[in-house]
Amino acid sequence: MHKTDKPATELTDSMKMFRMGLEGGKPAAGETGVQPEWFYKGNGHIVARPGHPIPSPAFALDAGEEPEIAGIYLIDANGKPRRLGFALANEFSDHVTERVNYLFLAHSKLRACSFGPELRVGDLPRHIEGMSRIRRGGEVLWEKPFLSGEDNMSHTIANLEYHHFKYDLFCQPGDVHVHCFGTATLSFADGISTKPDDVFEIEESQFGLPLRNPVRIEADKPVLVSGLY
Repeated sequence: MHKTDKPATELTDSMKMFRMGLEGGKPAAGETGVQPEWFYKGNGHIVARPGHPIPSPAFALDAGEEPEIAGIYLIDANGKPRRLGFALANEFSDHVTERVNYLFLAHSKLRACSFGPELRVGDLPRHIEGMSRIRRGGEVLWEKPFLSGEDNMSHTIANLEYHHFKYDLFCQPGDVHVHCFGTATLSFADGISTKPDDVFEIEESQFGLPLRNPVRIEADKPVLVSGLY
């Protein structure tokens, strides 16, 4: 998605980050690897339950799925992150807004998401190969496999966790964190534009039941800011 008009010998920022991960995202035991790029999705209010609609705001230019694996964490009373397990996730983003300018990436990520419906405890399988689908009117409109697990990632889970929880802001006792680990499979990349009531379906046999959510476009909401008095 992040192409450039620069000479082919000059890497885009996206490719630079990818190369950094390949070269330094899996450090030896006891060492710290290169930090990854990551983006803030929002707080718990943007989570859509499995089976329920994923809302897309009226101002959005796209409503696209992102099939991923999510790590689920609880910060204990001493401020230490505790991994509860892993789940299927639909990170859901606005890829058209992202394509306008890479600096709009933060805006494109401030959308709803969903994860579940089951939680897998223990270590993440090294190789994950699931299927992402879009159904329209009960028929499969698009489907494609997606890969995850450390065998298919440029960073280790431990390195991703370190570079998230090294910030005290993310270690407040009682907080729950959902960390999506990324994907390389998007219907948007194949020219698909979703419509209201399309159903996203993400499944992988090692994670139990599939994650399904229909798309719902929200009504336009005016933004009115008034003074305190």
